Amino acid sequence: MKPDPNLYDYWPYRDRPKIVWPGEKKLAFWIAPNIEFYEFDPPKNPKRPGWPRPAPDVVGYSQRDYGNRVGHWRLMEVMDRHGLRGSVSLNVAMCDHCPEIIEACAARGWEFFSHGIYNTRYSYEMDEAQERAVLEDSIRTVEAATGQRIRGYLAPALTHTPRTLDLIAEYDFWYTCDLFQDDQPQPVKTKTGKLVSMPYSLEVNDVITYGALAMDPWRYADILKRQFDQLLEEGETSGTVMCIPLHAYLVSQPHRLRAFEEALAYITGHTDDVWFTTAQEIAGFYREQCWDPTLADIAAKGCATVSTGFEGETA
Repeated sequence: MKPDPNLYDYWPYRDRPKIVWPGEKKLAFWIAPNIEFYEFDPPKNPKRPGWPRPAPDVVGYSQRDYGNRVGHWRLMEVMDRHGLRGSVSLNVAMCDHCPEIIEACAARGWEFFSHGIYNTRYSYEMDEAQERAVLEDSIRTVEAATGQRIRGYLAPALTHTPRTLDLIAEYDFWYTCDLFQDDQPQPVKTKTGKLVSMPYSLEVNDVITYGALAMDPWRYADILKRQFDQLLEEGETSGTVMCIPLHAYLVSQPHRLRAFEEALAYITGHTDDVWFTTAQEIAGFYREQCWDPTLADIAAKGCATVSTGFEGETA
């Protein structure tokens, strides 16, 4: 294993070519509701258990089921009130398990991207044929359910193989949410295609703030506002991206929802400066308008390295 996976070139944040989002906006804002299915008794993976507690983990299963039964409906209503579309990080088996949710999101014009089939089926130990089957199933299932050709990917439970990014680029995915290296999009070094690293977030992801840090809802709302304020200020120099990744079994609990909606009201009050959009629209714009200037700037600054991903030698 090499010390650096070589998935993208080091490219200092300052003095990059200026990004100007559509409508002369400074910040591209998107929301990523994770619509997931956790199997009650998933197949065993040698590198990671399906549940942190021994089976049967009735508590863990039912907590996540709350999101699908109650939470997503609350979240959709909140986003409706603020005129926001979601980019759904989808375990595609939800198209079969809870088609009503998928239909409701599609009716609102939300985007869908793949988060694997189940969030309890990890990429660890998959061979190439298995990983290809997941991607092909994701494309086929979402297109049949919604008419959309998915263009984004977030690996199930953030698990990968050394070939994951090359494969999604080969299948003409436009962006990955699996890298957390920047507040602007950036080209990913793949063997084929034009794959964009899309700014997602672990810092303002409710799994971290509520799950890992047990944060107070009003504290979380304040963090969202401060994240937004800083990125908007920097967007004056060159366009930035803010994403809020959400899980309805967490953010949509009754005692948390009002604080989250207050943060959304604050953010959506900046219509003059913010492009309220989807991840696919950001990736499409970046590939068309920013990809070539970015690569030229990386090369001109001597930051480019040869080879791609985990294979080959770097210069």
